[in-house]
Formats: sequence, C-alpha cells, structure tokens
Amino acid sequence: MKEITMRIPLKSEIMTTVRLTTGGVCSLAGLDIDRSEDCKVCVTESLLLLLHAGYREATIEFAAEDGLKISIAAAGERAEAELAPEDEISAALLGALAADVCTEKRGGTVCAVSFRFDS
Repeated sequence: MKEITMRIPLKSEIMTTVRLTTGGVCSLAGLDIDRSEDCKVCVTESLLLLLHAGYREATIEFAAEDGLKISIAAAGERAEAELAPEDEISAALLGALAADVCTEKRGGTVCAVSFRFDS
C-alpha cells in the first residue's frame, strides 16, 4: 500500500466506518495495536475539529512510507459554527499521540490537520 484517499461526509454515523478503515490501514502500514488505537483517536479528533468548525465534508489521505502519514482536510462549503470547548482537548490529544502535527487555519478555524505515526 502506498496511498489511500477517502472523501466522506462529516456525520457522526460515519465515524465508526472511518475508525474501522483507519485500523485496517494501520495494519497494512505495520503499526502495532497500540499505535493503531492512537492513530484512530487522532483521525477521529481531527474530523471532529472540522465538524465543529462547520465543515460538512472532509478528505482523508493515508500515505504509507516508513510509517503512516495522515492528512485530513475540509472539503466543500462551511456553515457558521462556534468553536466547542472540546476542541482544545482534541488539539492536545493530537499533540500527545502523533508526531509532526500540523494544523492549518482559515478564518480562525481549523481547515486541515496532518500528522505521522512511525511503524
């Protein structure tokens, strides 16, 4: 596996499917079970940041090369939204669990997140 890209609606009922897919990708990339669980948390928290920012869709890119790099970006239109208090917790989790965390903001809200896990 080199790269997998998904475009998904940001709806709570899709999150389980995304977590299962992320687990499978982590396995293919050679991450152990603990790192896979951390990765699934980071993907979910990144998607929640975009959802709380008012985005309705996101693109997730998984790239396996010496570990796993994940890029998650908002797609489509953005509805008006206010930052939720849990967004700070999401950002803290990302920083604690993943390497090379990078967030991109547009208009003061997160519109993209990328991070890496070594195998």
